[in-house]
Amino acid sequence: MTKVKVREKGQITLPVELRSKYKLEAGTLLEVHERPEGVLLQPIGSLEPGNVVGTEEHQKILKELEETRRKWR
Repeated sequence: MTKVKVREKGQITLPVELRSKYKLEAGTLLEVHERPEGVLLQPIGSLEPGNVVGTEEHQKILKELEETRRKWR
C-alpha cells in the first residue's frame, strides 16, 4: 500500500511508480469518484490537442480552461 499526504490546498503527489504504470503525465485529467470505501481517481485523458475526451461542449470548456491556464503562466 502506498501512502500520500494531502497538502493544505487538497493536493496530493502520486508516486512515480503509479504515474509511470498508468501513464499519468502532466495535464492528464482525472475523474474523482466517491465510493463507499473511499475516493477513486480515474484517468480520462489530457488537455493536449487530440486527447480531449467528451462531447463538443466538454471540448469547448476544456479549450477555454487551457486558454485561461496559458494566460496565467
